Amino acid sequence: MRHDSSASRRKGKTPQRRPPAPTPSTSKTPRRREVSGPPPVSPRKRRFRPGTRALMEIRRYQKSTELLIRKAPFSRLVREVCQSFSREALRWNVYAMAALQEATEAFLVMLFSDSNLCAIHAKRVTLFPRDIQLARRIRGVEDL
Repeated sequence: MRHDSSASRRKGKTPQRRPPAPTPSTSKTPRRREVSGPPPVSPRKRRFRPGTRALMEIRRYQKSTELLIRKAPFSRLVREVCQSFSREALRWNVYAMAALQEATEAFLVMLFSDSNLCAIHAKRVTLFPRDIQLARRIRGVEDL
């Protein structure tokens, strides 16, 4: 009966390899390594055209619902602002902090989208600080 080599592979065993046969050396000088051809070429990373990666990121973040600002730095910022208004340390509920962060991110997203419209109106694709200032002025949010 013949032994099936594929059956041993199905069981998770790897086939054993034979060691290379020794070659008789005729000279007593140390052997040099033979220089082989060029090293194997590693697969190149895919390069996207400029702007494609940014559009992919925009689509990804538009589909998602997770918060974009990290919770701990946002919490530290809120507590620091609270300390500037009150001498005593105010405590925040987790849900209140989450609601404040949600509102903050919604405000910023709308502000950036309005600023982007201002930049497009000026026939630019780059957002400048003056676009944000104009969007805030049109909205009537000058005092913030």
